[in-house]
Amino acid sequence: MLLRYSIALSLFFTSLPLLAAMPVGNSDLGQNKAYSCQFCHGVSGYSERDDYPHLNGQNAKYLFNAMQGYQQGERGGVMAKMMQQQLSALNDQDLADIAAFYAVQKAGKPNAE
Repeated sequence: MLLRYSIALSLFFTSLPLLAAMPVGNSDLGQNKAYSCQFCHGVSGYSERDDYPHLNGQNAKYLFNAMQGYQQGERGGVMAKMMQQQLSALNDQDLADIAAFYAVQKAGKPNAE
């Protein structure tokens, strides 16, 4: 049992370098860099359309990895090519800033009571 646990931990930790290191994001800069995102995901990351995900309040690392996945063609789905194109001119710092902006937004519908 201990051997299996050790092997599982070894496999887990050897896969960690595959995850990208995320630069520290600046949410103020991210707000400006996320300009084109608002047309689908809303100004604060809350999408009014059911077919686009809400980004507000999401984990910054998750958003960063998702955007990188779209950039590199690793994520699929109906909108994958459009997302790849939208993100193609952005570098890792841009992605981290955008992720930071959406992460600090309050989750849920804006002005919900």
